[in-house]
Amino acid sequence: MKHAKISTKLAAVLAIAVFEARAQESGRPTELGERRRVVISLADRKLVLLEGERVLRVYDVAVGKRSTPSPQGKFAIINRVPNPTWYGPSTVVAPGKTNPLGSRWMGLSAKGYGIHGTNVPTSIGKAASHGCIRMAKHDLEELFEMVTVGTIVELQEEPLSTVVSE
Repeated sequence: MKHAKISTKLAAVLAIAVFEARAQESGRPTELGERRRVVISLADRKLVLLEGERVLRVYDVAVGKRSTPSPQGKFAIINRVPNPTWYGPSTVVAPGKTNPLGSRWMGLSAKGYGIHGTNVPTSIGKAASHGCIRMAKHDLEELFEMVTVGTIVELQEEPLSTVVSE
């Protein structure tokens, strides 16, 4: 019961963060966002940035744990927020080293989910999040500059070998 309350509170916090992020950035997808796409293999815990069918980058990520899995499907980046504020169940964490979202937030059209950093870098490569995709700081900041609002993000259970041909 305690975990359910925490999960519910976290979902509410993420919803607030998404609402705040939407207020900070809006706009039409750019040509870049329409050409590039992101494919995430939940099985491999890898994120691939593609331009057409060409692989631009591959990153290790953390995905949702068994009790709070990452959603599967085709989504879009709906906002991008540098230095986000995190709103916890009983606390607010300003941008900085202790912020659970890290230095960047890319909200997805799957309500309450996004691609973000972490204040627990050892979680990268594991099923450890509440459903969001976590990235290492340097990787996150690089990806943030390479995608736009409107970029398609596909979260799939299949291994990368069946999703993209390298």
